[in-house]
Amino acid sequence: MTSRAASPDLPAALKAALEAKLQGVSRNDASERAAAISKTYRDGGNSAAIRSEADALAYALARMPATYAADIASLNALCESRPDFAPTSLLDIGAGPGTATWAAAQALPSLRTFTLLDANEALRTLAIGLASDDTHFRGINYERGDARATLARAEPADLVVASYVIGELGEAERTVLARAMWQKTRDTLLVVEPGTPAGYARIIALRQHLIADGAHVAAPCPHDGRCPLAAPDWCHFTQRLQRSRAHKQVKGAELPFEDEKFCYVALTRAAVAQRPPRVLAQPAVGKAEVTAKLCTPGGLQIANIPRRDKVGYAVARRWRWGDAVSLN
Repeated sequence: MTSRAASPDLPAALKAALEAKLQGVSRNDASERAAAISKTYRDGGNSAAIRSEADALAYALARMPATYAADIASLNALCESRPDFAPTSLLDIGAGPGTATWAAAQALPSLRTFTLLDANEALRTLAIGLASDDTHFRGINYERGDARATLARAEPADLVVASYVIGELGEAERTVLARAMWQKTRDTLLVVEPGTPAGYARIIALRQHLIADGAHVAAPCPHDGRCPLAAPDWCHFTQRLQRSRAHKQVKGAELPFEDEKFCYVALTRAAVAQRPPRVLAQPAVGKAEVTAKLCTPGGLQIANIPRRDKVGYAVARRWRWGDAVSLN
């Protein structure tokens, strides 16, 4: 990544705002609420299970860190692919507690106006509260309502983001929403989903529809062609994040870190000039060579960089899953 890369950990201002909301709240109660909400999502439900301020806070404590980390990783890849990208307006669809908005503000300091859309009043209230003291968000506007209806009324934006949203919709509704989001995109649309085979399938379907409508891939794919992977393989990435004490308590977790698996696609109006190969799994570093699975402009490739290629071997040893790399 370039020096522009933003940290996957929640920014200090957001951590402080969450800690302030947590004062006087039972950690056990928050943990039970978070577990119940997570089960609802796993069973195919949606944010309707989040009905109160306590529900919204429990959900944010449990899920915001990992979602933020996935959003940041996706935004970092976009910024690496397009180092001159400097959007001034953001449209965050299905914004929830504002996770993607916080991530975009960190990764893209050029942003000045923020429009968030979500139907859930408890999450909207929490998002506004968390952002109220941060100078980034003087230009924030959070509209409550059905995604399609509020999107139809929204002004177009330079950057449109839908993070962990389209999985809550049926296939036909996803296609309609994808095209509506693209219509509101002046420059770039970023869609992030869980790193499961189902999340990947949703990303690939949206990617295919919007390329047919004239979009170009900025990241992660180094091409606009069909995905070269075949089932049971699927394209996904992972981002490690540190867990705070509150995060561990609410999730009932022991480990001080979490690895969030995610899928994403960043689509742009104009073709991206340089799209290098991307590492699709953690490379195997051996004494004789580094072996890496790459998606290249020409398709899938297993690269073997021998130790006798001292410079290439030294570079390849530092490759990480998700990196854009050079084969020169």
